[in-house]
Amino acid sequence: MPEGDSVLRTARRLDTALTGKVLTSTDVRVPRFATTDLAGETVIGTVARGKHLLTRIGERWTLHTHLKMEGTWVVLGPGQRWPRPAHTARVVLTAGDTQAVGFALGITELLPRDRERDAVGHLGPDLLGEDWDEQEAVRRLLTHPEEPVFDALRDQTSLAGLGTIWAAETCFTMGLHPLVPVAAVPDLVRTVRVARLKLRQAADGRGRAAPLAVYGRQRAACRRCGTPVAALETGPQGQQRTAYFCPACQPERVP
Repeated sequence: MPEGDSVLRTARRLDTALTGKVLTSTDVRVPRFATTDLAGETVIGTVARGKHLLTRIGERWTLHTHLKMEGTWVVLGPGQRWPRPAHTARVVLTAGDTQAVGFALGITELLPRDRERDAVGHLGPDLLGEDWDEQEAVRRLLTHPEEPVFDALRDQTSLAGLGTIWAAETCFTMGLHPLVPVAAVPDLVRTVRVARLKLRQAADGRGRAAPLAVYGRQRAACRRCGTPVAALETGPQGQQRTAYFCPACQPERVP
């Protein structure tokens, strides 16, 4: 699933391509909104909230989308072919020669502008947001003291934007075993700061270019000590995710 960094880059791409332009045609391919026509409306802008995208159209509407596991937005110019099958398109926004297509989106809905909170009001502080609130994020994490830190960092109601990649990388940097309870983390504030730094670097293109320390590297040698990287499944039933870690650098005992 795309994390907050890639969602922010998607928001920037849509914002650059569409903001200020008048839509010449729209096609929202979900039954509830299939008859809605936003042609003639001006795109106000697109913003990211955690892993959610809000594209504001005209004075009334907000297009709320979420990439989930397989979704993506592409921006196309004149004559460019769609990179995915047409039947996977969920939204097509056309503004003259510019076309933005959302494929395989996990969530697609049109909301009245004053109901944006219905879509994103449950989120914790956005790690990449201009209104980031570190104290509130830490406070929310501490309301689940027995939750494994790996799961807690991915809980979008505590802090928004972090997924399995950067939760694993944050735990490695901090020397935290993924199953250490939140209450036992020696420096939760620094842990949150490290998570935010990694996400910000990735959003700016720096973090994604650097080799990952543990994520996706099961059985490969730890870049720090050479111990084979391990993996375990954690999370609520039906929502489990793989946590990668170095058994030597991230021992089960609390540092």
